[in-house]
Amino acid sequence: MDPSSDHQHMAHALRLAARGLETAHPNPRVGCVLVRDGEVVGEGFHARTGGAHAEVLALTAAGERARGATAYVTLEPCDHYGRTPPCSAALLEAGVAAVVAPFDDPNPKVAGAGFARLEHAGVTVRRGVLAREAAALNEGFIKRMRVGRPLVRVKLGLSLDGRSALANGESRWITGPEARADGQRLRARSGAILTGIGTVLDDDPQLTVRDADERPRAEQPLRVVLDSRLRLPADARLLAQPGRTLVLTTALDPHHASELSEAHAEVHALPGEQGRVALGAVLDELGRREVNELLVEAGPTLSGAFVAQGLADELVIYLAPLLLGDAARGAFALPALPGIAAAPQLEVRELRAIGRDWRIVARPVAA
Repeated sequence: MDPSSDHQHMAHALRLAARGLETAHPNPRVGCVLVRDGEVVGEGFHARTGGAHAEVLALTAAGERARGATAYVTLEPCDHYGRTPPCSAALLEAGVAAVVAPFDDPNPKVAGAGFARLEHAGVTVRRGVLAREAAALNEGFIKRMRVGRPLVRVKLGLSLDGRSALANGESRWITGPEARADGQRLRARSGAILTGIGTVLDDDPQLTVRDADERPRAEQPLRVVLDSRLRLPADARLLAQPGRTLVLTTALDPHHASELSEAHAEVHALPGEQGRVALGAVLDELGRREVNELLVEAGPTLSGAFVAQGLADELVIYLAPLLLGDAARGAFALPALPGIAAAPQLEVRELRAIGRDWRIVARPVAA
């Protein structure tokens, strides 16, 4: 066993897996590389749910050369019948000699069973190669498998003085075109985009992933609107876009719900909390709907609620070099603090120039 060779081939598999970043959900992003006598004989990545898994594509590409090869897979091979047959069985049938992977699949339907089947049949299994990098690629899937909720990413465009909009709600455009294009990439990798009814009434957004020519892509994340009193207009622009819209409410008005249903929205009632849809119940519901990564694009009240309740896993802030003044709207509506020591603490993970703006990626510091 050559550790440097293992790292090299696993890094290749991870690059392949990343090609499914925007399309594989709700499945994990997985890549596979087959190596025999130091030569790559087959490779593949999982592109979309219902399509062939990475291992099957790599085995198909390798053909007879897969016999005696080592398979580098970015996640434990599945061992159950889902939308496709188990990959562990395919690897055994092809005659691979060894399987190298970062860690066990957190899916309870797998959870070591794929490795166990392989080892029982005499295949060498090596775990732990580039585990941190592999986990980062599938954080949302891992979290959903473990706790039943998606990874929550809160995105904001702010002025240099921390303002999200003018006092009248105008916010187009605080950030430049490069930052907005980068935000489209965040949308594209997400299983759902969530906003509040206030943002819909103020901005009438489309909440779609758009290509460079501003046309919506064919496949769209689930659009989620939190609307406790069911005020969403049936002619809202987001209802006319491709894809699905889910309206979560606490007040199920049958007549208006029927109007929204005719406009191709699904209305679903959830428990309330202080007059609003309970955010914990929202995340549980989206977990049941197989959302791995949730992108929150909302105003200060809803963004602040996710932070205050400890439900935001990551903040992505695009900071623009302009000033809006103290009459403009803030970024997060948070409860009054008794002192600086009580302020939510963040760790900046990334600071990068995006056109004329700066992108800050920060995560809450664990207590």
